[in-house]
Amino acid sequence: MVPARAAFLALTLVSGAQASPHEFTLANGLRLIVKEDHRAPTVVHQVWYRAGSMDESPGTTGVAHVLEHMMFKGTRRFGLGEFSRLVAEAGGRDNAFTSTDFTVYHEQVHRDRLPLVMQLEADRMANLVIRPEEFAREIKVVMEERRRSYEDRPRSLLIESLLSTAFAAHPYKWPTIGWMEDLENMSWRDARDWYKHWYAPNNAIVVVVGDVDPQKVLAWARRSYGALARKATPARKTLAEPAQRGAKRVTVKAPAELPYVRLGYKAPVLRDTAKDWEPFAISLVAELLGGSDAARLHQVLVRERRVATSISADYEMVSRGPGMVFVEAAAAQGRSGAELETGVREVIAGVAASGVSAEELNRARVQLLAQLVYKRDSFFAQALELGELEASGLSFRDADRIAGRLKEITVDQIRAAAARYLVDDGLTVAVLDPQPLNPRPASAVVPRVKP
Repeated sequence: MVPARAAFLALTLVSGAQASPHEFTLANGLRLIVKEDHRAPTVVHQVWYRAGSMDESPGTTGVAHVLEHMMFKGTRRFGLGEFSRLVAEAGGRDNAFTSTDFTVYHEQVHRDRLPLVMQLEADRMANLVIRPEEFAREIKVVMEERRRSYEDRPRSLLIESLLSTAFAAHPYKWPTIGWMEDLENMSWRDARDWYKHWYAPNNAIVVVVGDVDPQKVLAWARRSYGALARKATPARKTLAEPAQRGAKRVTVKAPAELPYVRLGYKAPVLRDTAKDWEPFAISLVAELLGGSDAARLHQVLVRERRVATSISADYEMVSRGPGMVFVEAAAAQGRSGAELETGVREVIAGVAASGVSAEELNRARVQLLAQLVYKRDSFFAQALELGELEASGLSFRDADRIAGRLKEITVDQIRAAAARYLVDDGLTVAVLDPQPLNPRPASAVVPRVKP
């Protein structure tokens, strides 16, 4: 249950509590978004490249993530490891991540060290050196990362299999880390080409949040990023996914103790904050279905029927590509994957057929709004919110509009959205079929000798 204070904050303080961001565009096309927040003498600096795994091609899946690794291997000016060393010596920390939609590099430092990290990021935006011998070492690191994160994790394999089944054409069908065979056959030239194609000031958004003066940040950006030349980037084609015309299924056999299921329903994402209502309704549907222990799926399948030990629902409203609502559940001891799937689908069908109560909707709404409030406590989370909106094709200004749109959704809209999208025609079901955790090795099997 959401505490009363959180509910009050969520309903009254989501918008307007902090200064509005400032937006600038440099002559070379680089976008700069600066948000003042003077609660601590620190600053978060993020560089968003609008290039993720969805921009890759079959045969080179995973190259966006591999290039992220190579970005820490030195430039013509700074040697191997120098970037992170300089940030650490300045009292800061740095890291990066790659997603389906974009690649992000970020630092958090004292406000006085912001010019340094801007200089460092501008340098590797244009002057990265990809050494074949260093690539050969790093690609092995990435392959081991894939083994640990996917090959040895049944639930990760399940997620991977669901997406590759759900999407027939869209690049969301391959994992951000890439297929192992593509990684094994990747060369340093693939990473170099990716860098040349997409790493340009006119394909980047710099987001700065913290104890700063926007005009000073602009001046520093002009001195660092402004010196870089604009580059031609590849033309982007519209990536459409054919309409799904019936439920899809995939079974993954892997060592595990209990069955596990993951369901994915095709759903729209936010394209126009002022006009779209369905993404906001779907966000609330996902929250009231599986956003907390008070949600309907948990109440029915974990507490009442004891079919599941855990269950959750998830939906990303902001995305460059097509959206999906995901529900995942772990079976209780002695329960089968079929029982678990049937229970999940029954609960979801009930929402689509009969809707929800005003109390359920209000609880889910307060929970989502509270999450938006708590996000504002973190400089890093604020920057993520602004950068994701911009990199996904929306506006950073939508950050303050989303709360208002969530407040407008009615119980009738909840039922209508569920009835339209949480249906079999757009459903993909992935089931983990648990295999023995310690199978007898083949070498231990004594062959039968014919008489």
